[in-house]
Amino acid sequence: MPTPDGGAARLTLAEFATRHGLALTRFAYLLCGERSRAEDLVQEVYLALHRRFGGGLPLDDPLAYARRALVNANISQARRGSSRELPAELLPERGGYLDPAPDDELWHLLTQLGQRQRAVLVLRYYLGYADAEIAELLGCRRATVRSLAARALSRLREQLDDTQQRHDDGRAGQHGATQRHDGRTR
Repeated sequence: MPTPDGGAARLTLAEFATRHGLALTRFAYLLCGERSRAEDLVQEVYLALHRRFGGGLPLDDPLAYARRALVNANISQARRGSSRELPAELLPERGGYLDPAPDDELWHLLTQLGQRQRAVLVLRYYLGYADAEIAELLGCRRATVRSLAARALSRLREQLDDTQQRHDDGRAGQHGATQRHDGRTR
């Protein structure tokens, strides 16, 4: 709805949260990998928007502004690190007969990347941003974006190869020859 002066109507913060809250939470989840932390990041951004602009959002693209704020908040929170929960190295055993889904393995590998590398991959492959847009959002050069993406993808490939090798070795051990108690191989 246009304003009386012919410009586009500005969203209130409440309208913005209603319209874009779920998408921002998904985006934050992809950045940080934890549902509760993603929700906290979105709430921090809403609070920061309210502190800065009050109930209205006098921005041309409030969604882009909020995404950038989420990326920055996630990186800042990761740097503070000591004040948040840390993931456990070992998880309780799952049923040994189930292999994790490939997406679960990939998701675990993504959580091992640095915050900026992960942000670049999420912005590039989830939101479809070009390198120039990512560079502007992260406040760096396009060459830095390409470098971060290349290093992240290289690390993911290495980790996937290692995971596949361990998986193959484990299957070979399950189906390999066994020795009988008399010393002969079956």
